[in-house]
Amino acid sequence: MKITLEGKTGIILGVANKRSIAWACASSLAREGMRLAFTYIGERMEKSVRALAEECPGSIVLPCDVTKPEEIDATFEAVGEEFGHLDTVVHAVAFAKKEELEGDFYHTSKEGYMLAHEVSAYSLTAVTRRALPLMEGRNGSIVTLSYLGGDRVVPNYNVMGIAKAALEASVRYLAADLGPRGIRVNAISAGPVRTLAASGISGFNSMLDAIEERSPMKRNITADEVGDTCLFLSSELSRGITGTTLYVDAGYHIMGF
Repeated sequence: MKITLEGKTGIILGVANKRSIAWACASSLAREGMRLAFTYIGERMEKSVRALAEECPGSIVLPCDVTKPEEIDATFEAVGEEFGHLDTVVHAVAFAKKEELEGDFYHTSKEGYMLAHEVSAYSLTAVTRRALPLMEGRNGSIVTLSYLGGDRVVPNYNVMGIAKAALEASVRYLAADLGPRGIRVNAISAGPVRTLAASGISGFNSMLDAIEERSPMKRNITADEVGDTCLFLSSELSRGITGTTLYVDAGYHIMGF
């Protein structure tokens, strides 16, 4: 079966620049014909997101801060007016304060803990609730991005690991809720990729070295490999898959050392 997304629509939350995994996902979806909506936060990001969106024919660009319910409402209202329906949501939103991503986890502040969970985990539920009226009955797909730190202790990943664990649990509960409505919900647990977000994690280069040394494939992954996995999960080829965390990490997650 050939993958084609002609006539399909999607929204990508979390594109930052050309190095971001969210952009790799958008590129793969647009390549196969999906019309996309992009979101951004603040004026500083608007220019770069609009420039990227110009590479995807027929796309629209909307502001959406996932900590502001009124902006989520406005975003999906605009998507509904422009597209009429929605087939795919790519949730690539995550944030933790830089100071929370180093040292011992027990130093995590309450404010930092709550902020990481609101942006990185709860926002998936908030976005899904708004997307549901546009997706119901269309055999749609919701895809979010996770990381191995939600399942294992990764030095310096700290509160983001706890948030990713909550995100993956949310995927399972949402999949159970939305399956009868014809919507699949899955996560991609991507290996480390050099992105703007990753630069804030202390010891990131050591993580890359460890994966190249220990993974079965003896290499790190690329963003486009994650993008093509997102394409698979957004297509009919994955029509029997929901509630799953799919690892794209050169096999590193299977190793016991």
